[in-house]
Amino acid sequence: MEKHAQCCDEQCVHTELVNKVLDELPDEDALYDLAELFKVFGDSTRVRILFALFESELCVCDLSEALDMTQSAISHQLQILRTNKLVKSRREGKQIYYSLADEHVVTIIAQGLNHILE
Repeated sequence: MEKHAQCCDEQCVHTELVNKVLDELPDEDALYDLAELFKVFGDSTRVRILFALFESELCVCDLSEALDMTQSAISHQLQILRTNKLVKSRREGKQIYYSLADEHVVTIIAQGLNHILE
């Protein structure tokens, strides 16, 4: 098994293609923000929470029971998910219910799952 990516046998820059890539490449701030977003998905607990919220909006008590975790641990992860605009919350009396922020979150998770299951 090769340890390195293969390289071209001869140096030849395809300027037109390189320019096209450069024209379409997002700016550094956008790329940084995208990388930070994907870091959020790098924690299996947060992914489990997102999957649980696929089914229904849930309060911290419900998530704690469903995922067999402490409410404190769930709350900590939910704060990270809220900060990154992946979940939203609403208050009903003394309960705060969490749900996925929008359909983009569903798409990101579903595409990722499809990719690893191929």
